[in-house]
Amino acid sequence: MITLLEHLLSGFPDWARQAIVALAAGTLGAILALLVHRLVFRVMHRLASRTSSLSDDIVVKHILRPTRWAFVALGIVLAARQAPALKDFWDSISGFVMPLLVGWIAIAILNALVEAMTLHADISVEDNRRARRRRTRLAIFGRILTFVIIFMVVALMLFSVPGVAKVGATLMASAGLAALAVGAAAQPALKALIAGFQMALTEPISIDDVVILDGEWGRIEDIRTTYVVVVLWDQRRLVVPTNRFLEETFQNWTKTTSQLLGTVMLYLDHTVDVARLREEYTRQIEAHRLWDRRAQVLQVTDCREMVLEIRLLMSAKDGPTLFDLRCALRESMMDFIRRDMPEALSRRRQQAIASLDAPAVTISPTPELVEMMARRPE
Repeated sequence: MITLLEHLLSGFPDWARQAIVALAAGTLGAILALLVHRLVFRVMHRLASRTSSLSDDIVVKHILRPTRWAFVALGIVLAARQAPALKDFWDSISGFVMPLLVGWIAIAILNALVEAMTLHADISVEDNRRARRRRTRLAIFGRILTFVIIFMVVALMLFSVPGVAKVGATLMASAGLAALAVGAAAQPALKALIAGFQMALTEPISIDDVVILDGEWGRIEDIRTTYVVVVLWDQRRLVVPTNRFLEETFQNWTKTTSQLLGTVMLYLDHTVDVARLREEYTRQIEAHRLWDRRAQVLQVTDCREMVLEIRLLMSAKDGPTLFDLRCALRESMMDFIRRDMPEALSRRRQQAIASLDAPAVTISPTPELVEMMARRPE
C-alpha cells in the first residue's frame, strides 16, 4: 500500500511526497492499532465479567487508557519501517514518548493492584484493626512507588536530551559536590519520603484511627506522603505534616483496640448515701444498650471541704459510643439525684436554692413611725 501511494505521488516534490507518505503510514498504523486494542480489550472485558472477583475488572479498567496509547505508538513504530520520514520523526520523539508510556502503564497497574487489594480490607466491620493497617500500608507504599516511577520517567526523558546527559555525566564525575547539592535542594522531599517509609513500617497511625491532636478529637481520613488529613468531630479537616506523628506526642485511642474506658464526675454533699447511689448506677448502666459490659465502678475519689468527688467509671466499644454513654449516664444520674436524693446536693447549693424560694418580707409602719414622719420639718 505504501509503495502504491509513493507511485501515485511520483509527480509531487520529494519533501511533500515523504510528508504525505509518513502521515498516511502513521494514520494507518494508528487506526489498525486502535482496532486491535479494541478487540483485545473487548475479549478481556468479557473474561473479567464472567469471574466473581472484582479485581480483574479493576485491572482492565485502569490499564485501558494507557495501553490504548501504547498500541498507537506500536502501530506507528511498525508503520515507520515503510516510511523513512516517519522513522526519522519517531526517532526524534521516542526518547520522550516511550518512557512516558511505560511509566503511565506502570502507575496504572500499581493503582489497579492497590485498589484491588483494598477491596479485601473492609473497614466497615466492628473489629477492623487488621483491615485498617492493611489499607494504611497500601496507601503509603502506593504513593511512594508512584513517586519513584514518576522520578525515573522524568530522569529518562531528561537523559534523552544530549545536553542534559552531558551535564549529568559532569555531575557524576564530581560525585561529592553533586551529592551535597542534590541533598540540600531535595531535603524537604527526601525528609517526606523517609517519613512515609517510617509511617508504613512503624505504624503510629492507621486509616480510621481516632486521635487527639491539639486538643481536637478526630479520625484519620487519609495518609499522604507529606501530610495526614484528620476529620474532626464537627466535619472540619485538620491537615497535619507527616513527620509530626513521628516527632511529637499525640493520643491514639485505637492503636491496639477501639475499646475505651471513660468517667463521669459527680460532686455531692458529704452526707450522700454512696451505697444507694452505687446501686442505682449499677441498675442504669446494666440496662443501657451502649455499655459493652467490661467495666463499671462507682468510687469516692476525693473528699473536699464542701463536696465529695464521686467517679463513675464505664466502658464502651469505641470513642463515639463512649461519649454518648457518658452523656446519657450523667443526665440520668443527675435526674435520679434531683428526684429521689435531693439531700445529696451540696449544702451551698441547697442554701442558695432555699434563699431563692424564701418568701419576701414586708415591713408595715407603726403608728408612732407615721406620727414621727408627719412631724419632720420640711
